[in-house]
Amino acid sequence: MQKYVAYYRVSTQRQGNSGLGIEAQKTTVANFTNNCSDCIIEEFTDVESGKNNNRPELHKAIQEAKRTGAKLLIAKLDRLSRNAAFIFTLRDSQVKFICCDMPDANNVTIGIMAVLAQDERERISQRTKSALAELKKRGKKLGSPQNLTDQARIKSLVNRTENAHQNENNRKAGALIIAMHNQGKRFSEITSELNRLGFKARRGGFLQITQVKRLFDRYAPS
Repeated sequence: MQKYVAYYRVSTQRQGNSGLGIEAQKTTVANFTNNCSDCIIEEFTDVESGKNNNRPELHKAIQEAKRTGAKLLIAKLDRLSRNAAFIFTLRDSQVKFICCDMPDANNVTIGIMAVLAQDERERISQRTKSALAELKKRGKKLGSPQNLTDQARIKSLVNRTENAHQNENNRKAGALIIAMHNQGKRFSEITSELNRLGFKARRGGFLQITQVKRLFDRYAPS
């Protein structure tokens, strides 16, 4: 019987105190293990921002997994993939891990996802700064009551544009597409594999080769 060390993370102290978020993650883990309580030998929970690498409970979970030979079990890949430096630290720890929402992910896949996620976050920040700088250049006094609407409008526009690009499923699919393409797989094979794993097109149907190629062009390193 495979043994697991479960790791959960929530972003706010309120979520940590109320159990919101954690309970959903525990349900996902329970479903993944077919409600086998004996499979989970230990559980660890961090209340930290996704941008914060300081996660003492995760480090404890990694050490426990190493000590016992268990796998580190994570409910959702985005609990770990928000920061490239952090995910590379996990990779270099050599601990075996599995993500319930993406069980076929490996070090290469999540490494690509981490880099994409961090790059997108930095692009959002830079574009917001550039948009606000343009407002200031046009004579808008940022932060004053009469101009808060303009400032909010620019931020909203930038965020809406980038949120579409950041779609979680697209990012996961993009990472897998790049990884499989680097392994020499044809786009037809990649498309079949993504559909087998349950990835969906924007409107819920099966992915087509053209959509897979579009995701590859979007996320592939230039």
